[in-house]
Amino acid sequence: MTKFIILGCGSSVGVPWITGNWGKCNKKNKFNKRTRCSAFVKKGNLSLLIDTSPDIKNQLLTNKIKDIDYVLYTHEHADQTSGIFELRPFYWKKKKKINIFANKETLKDLKKKHGYCFKGGQGYAPILKGNLVKQNFSVSKKKDIIKIKSFYVKHGEINSTAYVIDKLAYISDANAIFEEDYKKLKNLKYLVIDCLKFNQHPSHFNFDEAITISQKINPKKTILTNLHSDMDYNFIKNSLPKNVLPAFDGMILKI
Repeated sequence: MTKFIILGCGSSVGVPWITGNWGKCNKKNKFNKRTRCSAFVKKGNLSLLIDTSPDIKNQLLTNKIKDIDYVLYTHEHADQTSGIFELRPFYWKKKKKINIFANKETLKDLKKKHGYCFKGGQGYAPILKGNLVKQNFSVSKKKDIIKIKSFYVKHGEINSTAYVIDKLAYISDANAIFEEDYKKLKNLKYLVIDCLKFNQHPSHFNFDEAITISQKINPKKTILTNLHSDMDYNFIKNSLPKNVLPAFDGMILKI
């Protein structure tokens, strides 16, 4: 069995904001407390992390995750990458570089902003090995293998990478899926998809767009993530079809 954990399902500022603003979210509902988007995949002894959000340390501690073998990156924005240095203890534990996978633009940006992680310096050893993501690839640890498909989705002025792992698709930051890629999203058990706000946004799907895409792809279940502070958990849950659910931090999906 492969287990997929949504470590964080909040927008770039999370809920509440650093100022204490909860927006329209009921602060008494624990499902409204949202850290920045990242996810974790576990298959046997193999551990795969998707994105290193600013909240990654607390996310991993909260979910009792003590091992990371590989990291996938969706794109280069700070809310998905700025926790990258938190991977250092996993390097110390393993005593070998951690393989990360990202598209060309993201990998270039990571090496520019966090060069010490790849080249070391000032007495620190490099902790990461960068790999260009492929359309079809796999990661493994002994007998455990996770097969992965990837493709670009539009995310405002850049491209983000969507990942399909077994029968789950993870599209955390997007405002358009290219028509030719819908064929890669057939027969899904879970579609985890960006749903930032009710209002339209230049780089994210809004509520109506996410529902329309869900109906087009027709997975068994759709999970809405990247939820902003105007997206109260109970309010949106009561507004959704039965096979669509809002994400919450720590949500576990079995694929």
